[in-house]
Amino acid sequence: SGGRPGVPMESADGAARTLPSVGRLSRGPPFGRAQGWLGLSHGGQLLSPPTPHSQENADPQRTAFLLRKQWTLYSVTPLYRFYNTHLRDYARLLSAFIAAEKQKGLAVEVGVELDIKVAVSSIPGLKGSDRDPAAILVQLSLRSASSPKNAEEKLVWSGCFCCVFGDHLSENVPEDFTCLPLFLVNGPESYTSIVGTWFQKTFDCCFRRLAISPLNLSWMAAMWTGCKVDKTTSAVELIFSVPCLPYPLDISYAIHPEDAKALWDTVQKTPGEITQEEVDIFMDCLYSHFHRHFKIHLSATKLVKVSTAVASAHCDGIIKFLQSKYLTGLLMLLTELAISQIQ
Repeated sequence: SGGRPGVPMESADGAARTLPSVGRLSRGPPFGRAQGWLGLSHGGQLLSPPTPHSQENADPQRTAFLLRKQWTLYSVTPLYRFYNTHLRDYARLLSAFIAAEKQKGLAVEVGVELDIKVAVSSIPGLKGSDRDPAAILVQLSLRSASSPKNAEEKLVWSGCFCCVFGDHLSENVPEDFTCLPLFLVNGPESYTSIVGTWFQKTFDCCFRRLAISPLNLSWMAAMWTGCKVDKTTSAVELIFSVPCLPYPLDISYAIHPEDAKALWDTVQKTPGEITQEEVDIFMDCLYSHFHRHFKIHLSATKLVKVSTAVASAHCDGIIKFLQSKYLTGLLMLLTELAISQIQ
């Protein structure tokens, strides 16, 4: 799983990305595993939400940092010889690496107080089962060199490695590897590049931007529409991109949440289970309604974004979590997509 520093990452559309990569990786099915909520069963159905380890033991205050922020998604190959007992050392070494990079490669003495403070911490409860490794949170805080020592630091970048119900991936790798396939980033790409390069060099892993296909977005639209959310007025909004035009053109389609939920209830046959056929019928009904009013065939466009009261997701791999009680299920889905990209 060795990486090559300095090689631009490629996204699904071939655009150069910030982090290094060893090239395109093969993709499996859109949902690769038969377990739990947001994963397909052998019959192609979505199972009811389990009562995962994380929902029982996770401290909501420790996971609140994920809510209502825009996160960019990456998939990560297993980390070689990464140990939770060395997190303080990793923070110190990463801090020195960042300072050296900012000084264009000049050596920086480890332990010297720097303008950027690095914190690496474990979030044991952010997992799906006891066999999943604990999530790892990396945070960069900025403080002016002229500021007093007790001055408040400003958080400028966050990155979270996690694995939610992804323990089947760990079964296929040697003991010295830690599987945290999903990496969420909030902050400037310049810091993402530096942090990613250090992790790649230190733990022999590769990062790749995680795109979300229109098929997966349509599943999200159906699943999130069916979720029960208290006192919401957020519309279900679908954004479509019109292809083959000399200029960019997007179509926004907003549906009242009660109307969308009523439609889904007529489509879904078994509560707690979803099939591809039901998702297709749900989307086809929305398309027919839109065509009846505007004479536009949305089936000829590309679904690029879904926004609901539960979460929003963009095809470029950008997501925002809005409801804490569905956080585990959403991270499980994203873990599935990350694993399918690296297998």
